[in-house]
Amino acid sequence: MTTPTPRFAGVVPPVVTPLTEEGAVDVASLERLVERMLTAGVDGIFALGSSGETVFLTDSQRDQALETVVKTVGGTVPVIAGCIEPTTRRVLDRADASTRLGVDGLVATAPFYAIVGPHEVERHFRSLAASVELPLLAYDIPVCVHTKLSPGLLSRLAAEGVLAGVKDSSGDDVSFRQLVLSIAEHAPNAGFSLLTGHEVVVDAMMLAGASGSVPGLGNVDPEGYVRLHRACVTGDWDTARAEQDRLTRLFRIVDAADPATAAGATRGVGAFKTALALLGVIDSNAVSLPLRPLDADEASRVRAQLELAGLL
Repeated sequence: MTTPTPRFAGVVPPVVTPLTEEGAVDVASLERLVERMLTAGVDGIFALGSSGETVFLTDSQRDQALETVVKTVGGTVPVIAGCIEPTTRRVLDRADASTRLGVDGLVATAPFYAIVGPHEVERHFRSLAASVELPLLAYDIPVCVHTKLSPGLLSRLAAEGVLAGVKDSSGDDVSFRQLVLSIAEHAPNAGFSLLTGHEVVVDAMMLAGASGSVPGLGNVDPEGYVRLHRACVTGDWDTARAEQDRLTRLFRIVDAADPATAAGATRGVGAFKTALALLGVIDSNAVSLPLRPLDADEASRVRAQLELAGLL
């Protein structure tokens, strides 16, 4: 018996949400960005994730961004939508909106702000899955929600058909490796998607058994991640390592922001948007408050890394 191929696999970039200087969703820039990803050969799009500034956007902005992504993709690859809310019923509201807008899968974190334990987290995912028709993926991002999803929980929910996959942004590569083994042992026929969000070690995670990657840096260089993925699946690990090394150097753009006045999402999303603006893909590097856009000096540091990576 062969192991089923996961529905969500390959390179699935978490698309940023371009904004105008006034803070509105820049639809034209978002269309160009998604079209560039499709031309690069990505295997899916993750809309309204952390890179998409989803928690900073209003519901109407989220709907507009998601509608734009789905329309631009036009069914050529799967679109998964982040339903990132602190509690179960709020997630279901976003799931309903995302379903109406035509996505192919839903992504939810553990509850946050509310104080919960492992029993509540499991009940959360079971309740979500019982109330939605689309495949549900868990988003493991403890730095934001302060809960780590254990391999035991994820493999149990995979085996029972509750979850269709995981987007692992925990940075805990030991846990991810244990999860790969646990899925193989307890849910080998589930077609469970094992997606790593650790963009600087995609080659290692693919070697460990990942189904694919959700790299924020894939906004900037989707072609590089497509080349990396193809090298991994064909077993050309020397090529994969060389491409990963190049992308890891490019990831240094997140160090461009002055740490005295910026941290977290300002460094990451701000750098990705600044790079995309320098590449002419989006019109502005504007970000949501309380983040700030990178200034001219910081942008020059991003430009230098783009040039070193051969993108400018």
